[in-house]
Amino acid sequence: MVILVLNCGSSSIKYQVIDMEAQSSKLLAKGLVERIGLPEGDLTHKPVGKEKFELHQPIPDHTTGISLVLQALTDPVHGVIRSLDEVKAVGHRVAHGGEFFPESCLVTKQVQEKIRSLFQIAPLHNPANLEGILSIEKVLPGVKQVAVFDTSFHQTLPATNFMYALPYEYYQKYGIRKYGFHGTSHKFVAREGAKLAGLDINNSKIITCHIGNGGSITAVLNGKSYDTSMGFSPVDGLVMGTRCGNVDPSAVTFIGEKEQMSYAEVNNMLNKQSGVFGVSGVSSDMRDIDKAYEEGNPRAILARDMYCLRIKKFVGEYAAEMGGVDLIVFTGGVGENSPETRKEVCEGLEFMGVHFDRKINEGLRGENKIISAADSKVKVAVVPTNEELVIATDTYEIVNK
Repeated sequence: MVILVLNCGSSSIKYQVIDMEAQSSKLLAKGLVERIGLPEGDLTHKPVGKEKFELHQPIPDHTTGISLVLQALTDPVHGVIRSLDEVKAVGHRVAHGGEFFPESCLVTKQVQEKIRSLFQIAPLHNPANLEGILSIEKVLPGVKQVAVFDTSFHQTLPATNFMYALPYEYYQKYGIRKYGFHGTSHKFVAREGAKLAGLDINNSKIITCHIGNGGSITAVLNGKSYDTSMGFSPVDGLVMGTRCGNVDPSAVTFIGEKEQMSYAEVNNMLNKQSGVFGVSGVSSDMRDIDKAYEEGNPRAILARDMYCLRIKKFVGEYAAEMGGVDLIVFTGGVGENSPETRKEVCEGLEFMGVHFDRKINEGLRGENKIISAADSKVKVAVVPTNEELVIATDTYEIVNK
């Protein structure tokens, strides 16, 4: 069964085409549509076993972007399917499912309305995700669609972990609570990490570290999300590329008052001007921070040390919450590709039973591997994430029910 996986942003569309069977999958193509709505748009199409194809032209909306993707998929030269009839289902990444969706589901009109009702708490992502769903209805009418939510995996959090100590009426009126994000990734790498480490996922204590420009950490207890670092929004928790993570709310209101900021300006500061970018003044990209770190830039050194220390703090906190830990998993752009970050996080955790192997870790990038010593009580692993495969798998299973 050929499945199209879509991840629609406000001005972009990431996609993969995967041929799914009951026990296997085969990637046929992947690509990216960018600069939607701007005078000049871009399509980069990468078919497996064929030359990359690029297209540069105005792409006014998501429907046009998806139409161009479908044309690329069926093109005689760089296409990977003979006709659109081969596409049997479309799986969508949807950022926010609120409390409505504890698992992935078939898209119906009622599901669309619930996604729309969450626009107010996910204004940057859900509108674009819904636009992708509506666009498929136009260009592939009748094809079944499945929504896979970033928040679903975290719907198993106990109330003690998802509630804030704010007046309870705001939870009742506005749904103010911790939702968590990156759930699809955390779910995938926890299961793959358990296999790699020889653990029973249903009888295990795993801490998954999805670390990139955005980042979150999750305590996975017996295969279910028990706590996670992102909260009501993705700005909470870790120090990130441009997001501040944990901060005293009074510091925020103090700055807002002194600088006479609007709520929108405060939100922009927390999300786009903070993190390692705000501290270092260099960049939001950890590769640039690493370079400045090696050159002795004091603010870059401070930013990277804060970045790594915050990860370590959450690892310790979640080990305490679960009463121990069997496995720590690193994933995401930085987690998979930065031996320096993994080293900084793991060194000093010997008291927990982590015996880190520097030699295995050094130079390891984007590869499934145990990076702890053979005698380590707590195993440490690198597991490249594959959210698209999770979306395709959920889509395959739901459509075939």
